Amino acid sequence: MFNAPLHPSSLSAVQHPLAVYGWDEAWEAEFAPYAAQGLFPGRVVRVDRGQCDVATPDGVVRADTEFVVPRDPMKVVCTGDWVAVDPEGGDPRYARTILPRRTAFVRSTSSKRSEGQVLATNIDHIVICVSLAVELDLGRIERFLALAMSSSSGEALLRTSADSWESGAQPLVVLTKADLVPDPVTLGHLVQDVETTAPGVQVLTVSSHTGEGTDVLGAVVGSGTSVLLGVSGAGKSTLANALLGTDVMEVQATRDVDGKGRHTTTTRNLLVLPGGGVLIDTPGLRGVGLFDAEAGVGQVFSEIEDYAAECRFHDCAHEAEPGCAVLAALESGALPERRLESYRKLLRENQRIVAKTDARLRSEIRRDWRLKSAEGRANYSAKRGGRV
Repeated sequence: MFNAPLHPSSLSAVQHPLAVYGWDEAWEAEFAPYAAQGLFPGRVVRVDRGQCDVATPDGVVRADTEFVVPRDPMKVVCTGDWVAVDPEGGDPRYARTILPRRTAFVRSTSSKRSEGQVLATNIDHIVICVSLAVELDLGRIERFLALAMSSSSGEALLRTSADSWESGAQPLVVLTKADLVPDPVTLGHLVQDVETTAPGVQVLTVSSHTGEGTDVLGAVVGSGTSVLLGVSGAGKSTLANALLGTDVMEVQATRDVDGKGRHTTTTRNLLVLPGGGVLIDTPGLRGVGLFDAEAGVGQVFSEIEDYAAECRFHDCAHEAEPGCAVLAALESGALPERRLESYRKLLRENQRIVAKTDARLRSEIRRDWRLKSAEGRANYSAKRGGRV
């Protein structure tokens, strides 16, 4: 008697061919309505030119993205998405819909419309790669972390302990090319600088050349989905190859003059790690614009938020108000001036982005500007004895 092949929905989550890509019982429940329609589940491993490569129970297939590229850029199919695809036989074979995302790393685009761009979805670990071949840019690390700590499916991240996050993806800073800093004392100072910049976030030093730290990082990313982020030349693809145990990703040497890379990775690729877990490698980012990252900024600068809670006025702007605990910490040296300036800068930038799509907030900002302008004119007049 002939036995028909089993539909993927008849397999348990553990037995499922997509288990290595992160398929679990929760995804199985989300997919149930589409299984009833005869569609197959799959995870997007790459997107380019109107099509995407999807890992399905039948292997990796090419699917058309016509139905998963709506006008809203936040809902366009992305590497890491789980999708429902046509069964074999269709020409073309379509990705019909995207399952609800658990998490997403989003930055603002360079467009004047301040749209968001989703770089990776359904991620558990955000690995921010920073090269030790060049001088540390602590402000850039803070910017990456602000976005990383805001990466969730619409929920703000809540820190419950020094190294625990209630929802969303877990941030991690990896200092690559550690072999270029042979002095352990100097390396220790660099790590300490980053730890101060990233309170509550794990900081690792790694060298793909010597293998230092790759075992520790491999253990961290050995479960769930991890995404590698950083500027070009940060060593993301080299690190991906080290974790994979083979040269899958193409790499090129950075320029000696400034340590910049040549963008050898041009698409976001999802790769299965041999020790478990999956990894998304991304192209180097030239710009990292904030997008709805107020919660993340507050987490990155948690010490400033703690000081602010002690200010005399609940709406203290931390500029010249009496009883300002933030300014007191600045004056005592407990709070570095660079941290406060970076905090202010990121809050202003995020407010501008949000204001472009929020008419009420735009009105409030204009009102605050008018009040501050009037206050400035009054102070100037008082200094001149009432003469304008």
